[in-house]
Amino acid sequence: MAGRGNAAPVVIKRKKVVGGGGHHGGAWKVAYADFVTAMMAFFLLMWLLNATTEKQRKGLADYFNPTIPLNRVSGGGDGAFGGTNVMTEETLALNGSGASASDALQTTRSVAEGGPLSDEIAAEVAILREVERRLSAYTGESMVSDRLLRHVVTRLSDEGLVIEIFDVEGAALFRDDTAEPRQILRDLVAMIVEVSALATNKVAVTGHVRAFPVILRDDPTWAMSTARAETVRSLLAMQGMEDLRLQRVTGYADRRPVTIDPTALRNNRIEVTLLRRHQRPDGGG
Repeated sequence: MAGRGNAAPVVIKRKKVVGGGGHHGGAWKVAYADFVTAMMAFFLLMWLLNATTEKQRKGLADYFNPTIPLNRVSGGGDGAFGGTNVMTEETLALNGSGASASDALQTTRSVAEGGPLSDEIAAEVAILREVERRLSAYTGESMVSDRLLRHVVTRLSDEGLVIEIFDVEGAALFRDDTAEPRQILRDLVAMIVEVSALATNKVAVTGHVRAFPVILRDDPTWAMSTARAETVRSLLAMQGMEDLRLQRVTGYADRRPVTIDPTALRNNRIEVTLLRRHQRPDGGG
């Protein structure tokens, strides 16, 4: 009995087991990581919108657009059209008509078949390209050729060779909002007459002006664009261009801007077009 009284008491421990085991409470970390990633993407998007131009944003949008081959501007890639789009000259169907990189003048019938018409058009294209080359490489006796050429861009279209002269910052072609020419416009017209003497094509003069920042009750852009085109026509005649070559004079007001902002100075321009011989007087093919 004494030995039994000295024995240590028996302690029974019962361990509470909770089902599931392992580490707990980590789901919030996944949700937080998703939130941080979404916020980073959002702020990156805001930065891109603020740091890019409209043209760059258009390219980005085209890149992620599944119909990119049909867009006006391609975002790149090596898909069915080799990173270009169906509107580029290199991917046009070879059906003998339409523009191409080697012949930007369109025809109303196939020139792939050969014949007098295709030969005549090829010769005309060569002449117009030579006029364009001489204009881009123009060097007068004075040191003002570079000052003049910054006002000029040229392009070959289905209508003919378009010589576009336009305002630049600090150097307008006309005085204020009038049709009174400045000396730089007179110099430009003289240069155009000199280089265009190589061709005998008819000539069309088109006037364009920028839009006014406010809406006016009497829109002056129509009269101004037409008057400026008429002024250039008169200057062409004064510089020696034959009157019979002058085919038409047109004013388009502010209806055909070349920039996103219709009020931009760049929209003040005159287009002198050397019409291809198979172009109708009304501008049709």
